[in-house]
Amino acid sequence: MLYDKVFYQGREIENERLELTDKGALYFLGQGLILRNCTVVLKVPGKNLFLGGTRFIDCTFEVKQELKNHQTWVAASLTGCRFKGRLTGCDFGHWPEYGGSPGAPVGSIESCDFSEARLDACRIIGSDPATLRFPRWPCFTILEPIARAPELRGVKWPGLVGDVIVDELHTHPEQTRALTYYAPVLAQRLDAPLEELRALIETFDCIRF
Repeated sequence: MLYDKVFYQGREIENERLELTDKGALYFLGQGLILRNCTVVLKVPGKNLFLGGTRFIDCTFEVKQELKNHQTWVAASLTGCRFKGRLTGCDFGHWPEYGGSPGAPVGSIESCDFSEARLDACRIIGSDPATLRFPRWPCFTILEPIARAPELRGVKWPGLVGDVIVDELHTHPEQTRALTYYAPVLAQRLDAPLEELRALIETFDCIRF
């Protein structure tokens, strides 16, 4: 399939609505692009969206189609932004090692609001989660998962949550500062009764829900 290529770069856009919804297009939001007070509508697969050096300031992201496994948020700087919709396997923050080559764009995230989003297996890397608003239950967020891993491993988790999630926390990048899951999907996938999962989560001060 031949895709149309749509480039936004090297300019500042303010108070506009960007509709990135054409599944036959590849969208490149690149170096020197600043979006301020914009609404960005996303309705394309993650493979159609490329971020590199973009600055988003006080923007709203309306994710109309579940955005899966989109790591290149870590190549964008996000300040005061709001997210709505479903995001799965996405990474945000400051992760210089992800780009792999010297001079590759690196990003950050601060003062952003995910309270109206559904996050599942999403990570905050290299940025302070204290400035962020996370979605409430049935999402839950593990803060400082690497540092708190020994404590989390010290209890029996329902189903396969301990084996698949908790025992593997050390495999995430060492800069991982927060890890958010959507409990109903996690419970179904790992054969864990939802009420038992919540009851255990409530006992940890390092988990927001």
